[in-house]
Amino acid sequence: MTLDLDSLSALVERPDDEARARLKARLPKQTGAAGALGRLEDVAVWLAGVQGGETVRAIARPRVVVFAGDHGVAAREVSVYPYGHTAEAVRDAAAGGGAVGLLAEQFGAGVRVVDMAVDADAATLPDAVAKHRVREAGGSIDRQDALTPAEAEQAFRTGMEIADAEIDGGADLLLLGDIGVGNTTVAAVLVGALTGTDAAAAIGRGSGIDDATWIRKCAAIRDALRRARPVLGDPLRLLAVSGGADFAAMSGFLLQAAIRRTPVVLDGVASAAAGLVVQRVAYRTPDWWLAGHVTPEPSHAKALDRMALEPLLDYKLRYGEGTGALLALPIVQAAARLAAELPVAEPVTEPVADEPKPADDAPAADELPSAAPDISLEK
Repeated sequence: MTLDLDSLSALVERPDDEARARLKARLPKQTGAAGALGRLEDVAVWLAGVQGGETVRAIARPRVVVFAGDHGVAAREVSVYPYGHTAEAVRDAAAGGGAVGLLAEQFGAGVRVVDMAVDADAATLPDAVAKHRVREAGGSIDRQDALTPAEAEQAFRTGMEIADAEIDGGADLLLLGDIGVGNTTVAAVLVGALTGTDAAAAIGRGSGIDDATWIRKCAAIRDALRRARPVLGDPLRLLAVSGGADFAAMSGFLLQAAIRRTPVVLDGVASAAAGLVVQRVAYRTPDWWLAGHVTPEPSHAKALDRMALEPLLDYKLRYGEGTGALLALPIVQAAARLAAELPVAEPVTEPVADEPKPADDAPAADELPSAAPDISLEK
C-alpha cells in the first residue's frame, strides 16, 4: 500500500501552547527575573510545549539513532574519506566506539545504529544493524536516481517503524545522526533544490576537501540539482531521485516522531536536509525539533533558517555521527531540570523601619510648645 503523506500530515499536531504559557509565567518566579536563564529559558519553554502536561519533566531516557548509507556520488571523489569508510565507522559506532559512542556514554544516552544502504557485505555488520538495509549504496544522483520509488517508500517506512520502536521503548528525547561518505553532497542537493540555492552557494568543504575536490563536488551538485527540480512537488519522489535510503529513513523517522509528539534534536546538515523534506510534508513538524548545532556547510544554515530553527551551538563541527546533537544534550537536560526543580522564590518585601527613639534629654511631647512663638516686631 502506497504511503498517503497527506493523511500522515494531518496527524501532526501543534505542541501544547498552554504548557508553554504556563512555564513562561512561572520562570520569572523561579529565577527572580524574566530572562535570567537566557537561551536556557527558550529550550525549557520548547520542552514544555513538546512534553505537554502541567510541568516540565527531566530528560530520563535520551536515545541517539544513527542512520547509515553510502552514496554513488562519492565515486566522483567529492570527499576526503575513502569509499569503504562508512562500513568501518558503522562497526565502530555499533560496538560503542567512535565519537558517538564516547559522547553517548559521557552523557547517558543509548545508541542505535541502522544500516540503510552501506556498501559492504551485510555479514560483516551486526545483525541488529544490517537487518533494515534497503540496498547497497544509492545511485549517483548527478546521473541516476538514488533509489527506486519502492525502495524510497520502504526506507521511509523503516524510519517510521524505528521511531515507533524507540518511543515505545521509553525514549523521551531522540537525537538524530548519520554516517555516510558523500552525504553532505546529497544534503546540499536536497537543500539547494528546496530553497532555490545554486550549487556554488549550497556547498562548503564537507569532510575538509581541497579546491580541486570542491570543484568536482560543485559540478556533481549542479548536475544533481537539474534532476531534482522537476520532482520538488513530491517528497517521496525527491528522496528517490536525489536522496538515498538513509535520507528517506531519517525523513520517515522525523515525521513519525512528530506524529507521536516526541521531541528530536537534529545533528548536522544531513538531518537538517531530511527535516526540510519533511517540512514539505507537514509544515508543523519543525516545532517538534531542536537544532543541536550548525556546521560550516552553507546549506545547513539555509535549511535551519527555512525551518526557523536557531542552533544551540556553533563549534564548526563536521564530524557527523550525532556528535553535535550529543553536545547539545547536556544543555537540554539542564534546561529541563531547572524548569522542573527550581523552586518558586519567595517574594522579597522591604523591611519596615522602626520609629526613631527620642534622646534622653529631649523634651516630652506634652512639654513642647503648642504653637511657634510670635516673633513679629512692632515699629
